[in-house]
Amino acid sequence: MTSKQILDAFSETLMRDERILSARERELLMSLVQNARNESSSNPEIQSAVNSTIARSVGETVAQRAFRLLGSSIVEQIVAQIGVSAATLPSGPPAVNRSPAPYPPGGPQPPSGPQPPSGPQDQPAGPHPPPGSPPPGISQRRESMPMRQATMLSQPASGNGIAVLDSPATIRAESVVLDEFLAPQEMQELIRYALGREDQFVASEVVSPSGEPGVTDYNHRRSRVLMDLGPHEEVILDRVRLVLPRVLEQLGIEEFHLTRTEVQITASNDGDFFRAHCDDAQERIRSRRMTFVYFFHREPSQFEGGDLRLHDSRKSGDHPVGTGSYQTIVPEQNQIVFFPCSTLHEITPVHCRSRAFADSRFTLNGWLHQ
Repeated sequence: MTSKQILDAFSETLMRDERILSARERELLMSLVQNARNESSSNPEIQSAVNSTIARSVGETVAQRAFRLLGSSIVEQIVAQIGVSAATLPSGPPAVNRSPAPYPPGGPQPPSGPQPPSGPQDQPAGPHPPPGSPPPGISQRRESMPMRQATMLSQPASGNGIAVLDSPATIRAESVVLDEFLAPQEMQELIRYALGREDQFVASEVVSPSGEPGVTDYNHRRSRVLMDLGPHEEVILDRVRLVLPRVLEQLGIEEFHLTRTEVQITASNDGDFFRAHCDDAQERIRSRRMTFVYFFHREPSQFEGGDLRLHDSRKSGDHPVGTGSYQTIVPEQNQIVFFPCSTLHEITPVHCRSRAFADSRFTLNGWLHQ
C-alpha cells in the first residue's frame, strides 16, 4: 500500500466518525466544494486556491477533534495495560485549581471594578424559563435520548469491601469542558447572527424565590438575552446530543429520559453579572438536569471578567450555600461547559471599556430537562 493509499484510508475513517465530522457538516462541506467547483470551473488557478483554503480550514478542525479523541484512546489503552480499575480513576475532567472565595456567594462584590447594585438578597433564583407557550428559540420538543442520573458512592471505608453513601454535607462542583465545539464557519455565523439582532435582546429575568416567573431583579442578575436563535438552535442541540454520552460518562451520571430543552443567547456587557444560584432551584424549573454554556465573542476580545464560578456547596435548609471553594472557568472562544443544574454557580462582573454591544461577552445557554 502506497503512502497516498494509507492517507486516503485514514481520511475515509475520519470522515465516517460522527465525533470528527457530523452528517450535517459533511453535507455542508460537499455543497461548499461543489459550489466552488461550479463557480471557478473556467479558471483552474482560482479553483485550486479555493480548494486549498477549504482544505486548510477543514484540516485544522478535523485535526483538533482527532487529536482530542486520539489522546483519550491512548489514555484508555494505557490504563487497561497497567491494570488500573476504572473505579480508581477520577470521574470528570482534569482537576481545576480551587481557590478560597474572596467573598461568599450572594455577598458583597470585591471593591475594584464595576459593581453590581447593592441591596438585600433573596435565595438564589434560576434563569427565567418562558411561561406557558414558549417564545421562538425555546425548544419544548419531546426527546427520548437516554441520559444518566448522578450516583454518589464512596470507596469502602474499611476492609469489608462495602461502599457507603457519601455524606451530603458537601456537594462538590463537577463539570466537563470541551474546546473547539463548533466548526469555525458555524461559530462565525453565530457571531454574525447575534450582532445583527441587538434590538431583539431584552433584559434578563429570573424566577423569584416564591416561584413567580418573569421577574427582573438587577440586584441578582444583569444582562440581556435573545430567545430566537433561528437555525443556530438546531446546530448547537445536534452537537450537544452528539457529545452527551461522553459528558455523562465523565460526570458519572446515570441514564434518564431527556424530555425537552431550553436555549437562549446571553449578552453581558460592562458591569453585568449573575449572583450565585442553581438552575433548578424553583418548582417550575425542577425538571432541569443539565446546564451547558457555550462561549463566543468577537475577536480580539474587548472584555475581561465574566468568569463562570462553580461552587462547592452544602445544604442549608432547602437552599445550597457555598463552602468557600470553587472552580473558575475563564470564557474561551468556541468552548462549551457542561454541569448539573443543581450546581451552585455565578458569573463574575464583566468589564468592557467600550461598552459597545458588539464587544459583549456572549454565551449560548441551554438546559436539558428530565
